Amino acid sequence: MKALVYHGMKDVRVDTVDDPKIEDARDAIIRVTSTAICGSDLHIYNGSIPQPRPMVLGHEFMGIVEEVGKGVGSKLKVGDRVVVPFPIACGTCYFCNHDLPGHCENSNPDHYGPEGGLMTEKGGALFGYTDIYGGYNGGQAEYVRVPYADFGPRVIPDSLTDEQALFLTDIFPTGYSGIDWGEVKGGEIVAIFGSGPVGIMAAKSAWLRGAARVVVVDTVQYRLDKAKASANVETILWEDAKSTVEQIRALSGGRGADVCVECVGFEPDRDLLDRAKAVINFEKGSSKVLEACMSAVRRGGIVSVLGVYSSPFDNFPLHKFFDKGIKLVGGQAPAQKHIDKLLQYVLDGKVVLDDIITHRLPLAEAAHGYDIFRNKKDNCVKVVLKP
Repeated sequence: MKALVYHGMKDVRVDTVDDPKIEDARDAIIRVTSTAICGSDLHIYNGSIPQPRPMVLGHEFMGIVEEVGKGVGSKLKVGDRVVVPFPIACGTCYFCNHDLPGHCENSNPDHYGPEGGLMTEKGGALFGYTDIYGGYNGGQAEYVRVPYADFGPRVIPDSLTDEQALFLTDIFPTGYSGIDWGEVKGGEIVAIFGSGPVGIMAAKSAWLRGAARVVVVDTVQYRLDKAKASANVETILWEDAKSTVEQIRALSGGRGADVCVECVGFEPDRDLLDRAKAVINFEKGSSKVLEACMSAVRRGGIVSVLGVYSSPFDNFPLHKFFDKGIKLVGGQAPAQKHIDKLLQYVLDGKVVLDDIITHRLPLAEAAHGYDIFRNKKDNCVKVVLKP
């Protein structure tokens, strides 16, 4: 089959690789009909999260069931059209039973543990997301093996197109998780840092949960324009942290936002000073966006972290966390926890997901898709690939 394979930093190619096979009774083989490039994929592409061997990337995919193992039972059958949540989770362990599939005890046996270290004792497995997260090939391919297929995949009705349903795999559940962790119940001011696909999905989710005002912050105007067009939000163009925080406080009576959602992670746009600091402190990237969220949130507010952080940071503002009484929450989104409810929102017409797509490419042009997405070329916000 054809698949997008990571070979090294900024080196991805569509190669011919072996077809996946059933390896366990609970496996299924999916013929991929649509897949997407995620901001998290860029951390691998950039070399920021190391991957020493070639691997098929991608954790946002859907398709048709081609084969099922004997242990899948009646949950799936050949011919079903499904979306597949990005965490690989068994559905039976302590964490799966507590709606925490990203912490599954069984899907990442070689690198799992309670510590959550830099390169050891990581969480549950993820599709196409390095050896330390299970080493499973991902879905930017013609076919993919899906473990625990009796737990993860959800059958999608024919009334929905692929593009209407595809983002139930990751970015919609992830954006929604940020708002859910923020305990949005109605009437809140929500500030979202990052106007990429996850940030826009968080904005859509904030409206679903009854937010009074939603403001999105980004460094790139065209991304803010997309957020305004697809999620009807107020926008702030980031020039520096101080002015951004001041603007958020100004629209909230001087208090700050009730909830700040961090959708950028450890690889924000950085100047020379930011980069020098990271070298001196042996840090990966920067925590400046998270620190801005902690300034912009009101006392007693919640900072919800959806952006990826892969290393410790010097001078983290712990004093601010304590003095302001901030609740700080984050991690891998529990996609399986929310997916059925979110699918119903889509079916009921309460939310539209496919309006963020800016580029549709054949799988053969996946490397080009990575380039324009990473480098923000051609007003790229979201790339969907068709195998």
